[in-house]
Amino acid sequence: MTESINELANEYLANRLQLDPILATELGTGDDPAGLPDYSVTGVVAKADLDRSILAKARIIDASDDEVIAKHLMIERLSTQLALHDAGEWMAEINVIASPQHQIKHAIDLMPRATVEDWETIAERLRRVRASLASYQQSLRLGLAQGLVASQRQVLEAARLARRTATPGGPSYFEELTTSYHRQAPGNPMDFGAACQEAASAYLDLATFFEQEYLPHSTSIDGVGGDRWQLYCQLFNGATFDPQESYQWGFEELQRIRREMEIEADKILPGAGIHAVIAHLEHDPSLVINGADAFALWNQQVLDGAVAVLNGVHFDIPAPIQHIEAMLAPAGGAAAMYYTPPSIDLSRPGRTWYPTQGRTEFPLWHELSTVYHEGVPGHHLQIGYATWLGERLNPFQRVLGASSGHVEGWALYAERLMDELGFFEEASYRLGMLSSQAFRAARVVIDIGLHHDYPVPRNVFAGAPEHWTRESAIDFLRNMTGIDGIFATSEIDRYLGWPAQATSYKLGERAWLAIREQVRLREGPRFNLKRFHHQALALGFVGLDQLASAFSVLTTT
Repeated sequence: MTESINELANEYLANRLQLDPILATELGTGDDPAGLPDYSVTGVVAKADLDRSILAKARIIDASDDEVIAKHLMIERLSTQLALHDAGEWMAEINVIASPQHQIKHAIDLMPRATVEDWETIAERLRRVRASLASYQQSLRLGLAQGLVASQRQVLEAARLARRTATPGGPSYFEELTTSYHRQAPGNPMDFGAACQEAASAYLDLATFFEQEYLPHSTSIDGVGGDRWQLYCQLFNGATFDPQESYQWGFEELQRIRREMEIEADKILPGAGIHAVIAHLEHDPSLVINGADAFALWNQQVLDGAVAVLNGVHFDIPAPIQHIEAMLAPAGGAAAMYYTPPSIDLSRPGRTWYPTQGRTEFPLWHELSTVYHEGVPGHHLQIGYATWLGERLNPFQRVLGASSGHVEGWALYAERLMDELGFFEEASYRLGMLSSQAFRAARVVIDIGLHHDYPVPRNVFAGAPEHWTRESAIDFLRNMTGIDGIFATSEIDRYLGWPAQATSYKLGERAWLAIREQVRLREGPRFNLKRFHHQALALGFVGLDQLASAFSVLTTT
């Protein structure tokens, strides 16, 4: 008989690891390191049954005082997962960033590669790719039969990415993997290339399935509508938001940031305007690094420097998470930089991954804030700290209960914090930080506008579209932030396939800033920024609805 929320969380984790070998890889544990999930009806229903069983137990447990937050987190996360399952969203899970075709590659990227045995395990997982992708197609076929389908745009882009992953000559993802094998395990007689070719063939078959069998039945409508958007809003934020209020606030926030951008741009080229200054910074030799390896080294130096400067002053960073690795992302993914957490035993470090998209020149003016966002004091500090806390947090608080609003909100707060601490004194880098903020504010209005088919307010911006379409959203994002067309297109396709996730950055940051201000006002002269950060990190994962209530009971001791 389960007696506590913490014991129940451990029970849930043990069962989830059996059903989800990719989660096991992410955590650096599990019984089958070469396993892949069963994405068929059988596998999906088994996970939903587990969620339902654990949720029922969680509701009747009388939580102790130090488990109340964890209980609320478990109930909210499991309820939200089940709401999406019961709505049949898993039967139309095709998007450009986080569907099974991406999850499988992500798992392979995290696998150890130090020994011949490690490479043999990778080869075995590659040989299982076909069966896992086939199970995924089975669920999608069920969705077709029931009229639950993804949009044409997501299907076409998913097919393109699958072909980009597998087609020789790109180089493809599997060509890069084979090259890494020969470089790191020379002389090993195993035919690793054959395993890669087998997995590549499965990805090409998936692309053909998308194009020939699925596409004719997909929908031409990109937006998901208000009801489905609210489901995903709860998933990604651990909270629901009034879309109308958030939409209006997003425009106001974007206007505020643009005014600050104009001030910084004028410091660089007086009177030239934001766009001319950005064009200048894109080609300023003093702010451009040539070569992907050199750029990765710059990322590493920024990460190491942030840890050295912040540790002991604004944060206490435990020694086991002071190292973070800057990586170049493999081919076949989206255009945005991302982070992968350390293993639960901290033997695999946290990593940032930068997709070069074939580029060899890297303007730095807008990259500095991104490194802080993904590394320290952003994702790595928050997620790495929760991992380091180990069993002082239960598995939901430590690894299972993350919501984008809490995590991405913290990371965007981290960017702003670095500005407050004076790390963007140079106007070019501060313009980049503000461009990042404008980018996230524009995401709020674009995501909500596209999925709700809201009208665009008149006389808000000279460059605002008359109506939201994919193309007008791309143009608006480029005009407001100065990002290039390839990245803007990738981002808009991401928002269309991942409803509400894009709102979580700015709305999450707004929640973090509001809570910090509430604590500052409550504590008055006793307020200490380092203590606030320690309390924030010590919570582990919570939803945005729980964040304020958690801080309301924390003391200044």
